[in-house]
Amino acid sequence: MPTIISVGQLRAVLGVSVSLYSDPILEDVIDTAENVVLPMLVKYSSPIRSVELQDNQAIFTFDAVQVFNEGQSVVIANAGSPFNGTHTVLADGLSDTTFRVAITNADIAKKNLIPAGTATLSGASTYVGVPEVESAVLAVATEVFQSRSAVGGQIEGVDFQVTPFRLGRSLFNRVSGLLGKHIDQESIAL
Repeated sequence: MPTIISVGQLRAVLGVSVSLYSDPILEDVIDTAENVVLPMLVKYSSPIRSVELQDNQAIFTFDAVQVFNEGQSVVIANAGSPFNGTHTVLADGLSDTTFRVAITNADIAKKNLIPAGTATLSGASTYVGVPEVESAVLAVATEVFQSRSAVGGQIEGVDFQVTPFRLGRSLFNRVSGLLGKHIDQESIAL
């Protein structure tokens, strides 16, 4: 489901009608573009050291300062059942190294997670409304759409030269300038 840009925005840029390309087709193009751009961006994530459940509130403890605030939607992974899933951070028990979420379940004693679990800000919500990220996703979505709709997958540039590798490594180079301050430094080193 598209998060950063809407089907209407992509449709306007491409100049295509609903009768020519349905919403699900364009949603797929946007999802593809977001799946390309979002992994390059800074993710707000923290490793979870331990978990426990008391009175229908799960307590997540971190070794370092955690980066989440009250009301944010956080995806918990590798913490086991019933902790895994998307939860909303509660104001109660929020500190530099802990936060709580509501989980209805029997109490579970504190347990350390080896390997550490992860708490990651849910989805692309951090980047909604950020013009640079929207422009990068729109640029990639346009390239993906054109690649899919061009005969033989080859797009003809404004200079009438055929460019078959528009979705290659150069695509990252074209959008990395837009993303500048939002690029995750660790993703570059990989």
